[in-house]
Amino acid sequence: MLWTAFNSSIPVQRSLRLSLSLTGAAALALANTPIQPVAAQEEDGSAADLGVMEINLKDAVRFNWGFQGALQGAGTPNQAGIGAFLPIAVGENSVFFADVLLNANFADYDGTSSIINTEVAGTTISTSTRLGYRWLNGDRSWMYGINAGYDSRPMNTGNADSGVTLYNKESAFFQQIAAGLEAVSDTWNFNAYALIPVGDTEQRLNVRYLGGALDTYGLDVGYFITPELNASVGYYYQQGDLDDADGSGVQVALDYQIADGLTLGVNVSYDEAFETRVSGNISYRFGSNSSAAETKKKAWQKPTIQALSESVKNRNIRVHDAVRGVNCYTGHQLDNDCRKCYSPGGFLTPPARKGTGGGFWYRSINIGPTLWPHGERIHCYGTGPEVGRPNPGGNYKSWIGWQTIPN
Repeated sequence: MLWTAFNSSIPVQRSLRLSLSLTGAAALALANTPIQPVAAQEEDGSAADLGVMEINLKDAVRFNWGFQGALQGAGTPNQAGIGAFLPIAVGENSVFFADVLLNANFADYDGTSSIINTEVAGTTISTSTRLGYRWLNGDRSWMYGINAGYDSRPMNTGNADSGVTLYNKESAFFQQIAAGLEAVSDTWNFNAYALIPVGDTEQRLNVRYLGGALDTYGLDVGYFITPELNASVGYYYQQGDLDDADGSGVQVALDYQIADGLTLGVNVSYDEAFETRVSGNISYRFGSNSSAAETKKKAWQKPTIQALSESVKNRNIRVHDAVRGVNCYTGHQLDNDCRKCYSPGGFLTPPARKGTGGGFWYRSINIGPTLWPHGERIHCYGTGPEVGRPNPGGNYKSWIGWQTIPN
């Protein structure tokens, strides 16, 4: 596909530099270009006509808080929480701010994993903090911004989305640092971002899967169809989870402000790791200047002014899981049900019982590269009354299968 070919021809570093360069170049070029359609200019008037130049930002950019929620997406959970935008210092044409979110993360839909294989279980609390600086150009036709911050995401785990019971479920805790650039006019908006996991980025989720937080670098380009309706298209590159999730992706989004402070949105993304994911979101912010006089309110509602006090976008920690150190094979193929241990010639009878512990037994053996490409040690793992039975390939649903022993 187009983005796969693009990814294979350009290294990640060049992709990130290109995305950030395009944002800056496009914003600077558009800032000096009368890009708003003539009809729209005649209908809406110039910035001066609407009183934008007369706005005191200390009146327009104020503390606001509210609620937000989103459905699960590509590596992101069902969530809902509270957020606040805090102007720290408001100047004549600029604002230095803090933007904080606190979200409750809920369980995945039954049978559908947001991270590929393992269903996320609820409930945990994630955090996101941004410090940023935003400013207007001379005639206030463009708003520019830069921000950076830290995010955290605890995660509980459930069973496989296929319905297979997974044992030794573990909780995980992921962290990331993030940075972003913004450029907004009354017609166009650009958002470049980098999400970089830190700390323990790869963690065991259960007896079969490891989960990894993904590096994500992206650029979104949006167009205001009306001041209330924004459509955007984006490109992103993701890498992580021991390279299993590496690749490019695209997403399209539509956001509609249906009332003062109330916004609904829908997002559709596609990449080879997560394939197609559809998500929705909603937010409501108090302190939206709904009580302002109509003339002043119209000026305050221009996208460039509203963008000064909007919450920063793209701040979820994205997680992907894959088989690591635990695999089931049917000949050379994965046994996705992971309930039987057998080869093309029949069930693999494990060697004599070596020992028990923690409700399972094992015997380490060596498999050559013809069957197990890495020649790693494996064992057959079971729980329940069938523990120690000589044939793990029987109809014992509690048997998990042949698994590699982590080094």
